[in-house]
Amino acid sequence: MALEIGSIAFHQAWVLLLLPLLWYFIYYIRRKKTRQSGLYIPTLRSVMSIRSLKTTLLPRLPWLRYAALSLLLIALARPQKILKEEIIKSEGIDICMVIDLSSSMLAKDFNPNRLEATKQLAREFADKRESDRISVVTFAGEAFTQCPLTSDKRVVDAVLENLQPGILEDGTAIGMGLATGVNRLKESKVKSKIIILLTDGVNNAGYIEPMTAAKLAADMGIKIYVIGVGTQGQALAPISRTNDGQFIFGYTQVEIDENLMTEIADLTKGQYFRATDKNSLQGIYNRINELEKTKIDKTVLKKNVDYFHVFLYAGLLLILIEIFLKNTWLRTPVLVE
Repeated sequence: MALEIGSIAFHQAWVLLLLPLLWYFIYYIRRKKTRQSGLYIPTLRSVMSIRSLKTTLLPRLPWLRYAALSLLLIALARPQKILKEEIIKSEGIDICMVIDLSSSMLAKDFNPNRLEATKQLAREFADKRESDRISVVTFAGEAFTQCPLTSDKRVVDAVLENLQPGILEDGTAIGMGLATGVNRLKESKVKSKIIILLTDGVNNAGYIEPMTAAKLAADMGIKIYVIGVGTQGQALAPISRTNDGQFIFGYTQVEIDENLMTEIADLTKGQYFRATDKNSLQGIYNRINELEKTKIDKTVLKKNVDYFHVFLYAGLLLILIEIFLKNTWLRTPVLVE
């Protein structure tokens, strides 16, 4: 019968039941011996002065034997240390985040604007994908790879934090952004590859059509999740610039080519989502996180290491110490008549 207590196991646990019996026997014997022996004297004054270390330790000498017997019983129970080793095999997902950086992403229908809300939630999403590699591609009138595939989430976080409109020619080249994302994933050897395309407009730039890029993704087994960002109706968004480059805001109609976005998602067996505010965008990222679970296999290996010899040697050592003291320093004289 084995017993496990935390990281300690006893292979012959039934032997431990003898411990309370042993101590009850010791208690019974010592009590009986105390009752049977005794020396009655009218006063202690005559013996108080002869008390020494030797006389103090002598009656306690049997406790070495009792402790030794207890240790030997524990050794018979065969105590073991349980060593656990976890082998974790994870099949990660390669994810390319394709983010629109056109000036319309500064629209204030999100708090504080579409781009800042996108950056914050994209960073939170990336942090949750511990076993996955992530790449970041941005596009406006052209497309650019901001971060190749990496498992270092600190790099991804820094890249997303520093995204700003104006680093690319303005416009909305959805096809270029998708094609660049496909190019980032085409050499990947993992089974699951996805693109998260986030845009707030209609394709109006670039020399690659969005459906052409989507077909390339479908041929390579890349799934595309599309997020259309923007409220229904009108939003306060950049409409022009001043001479010093500052944006002038005005109310404009929000236009997202949802039919095209749905076709792209359906062709690649992904999904299209519409985010009208920050809360709904958060929900979409959570939904994608649930849909694309990373496969993790965990195997726990147990190995028991015997420690009975520690208790055995300690018990034998106490017995030897008792024998040595009993026959040397704590030896009691034998009265001969």
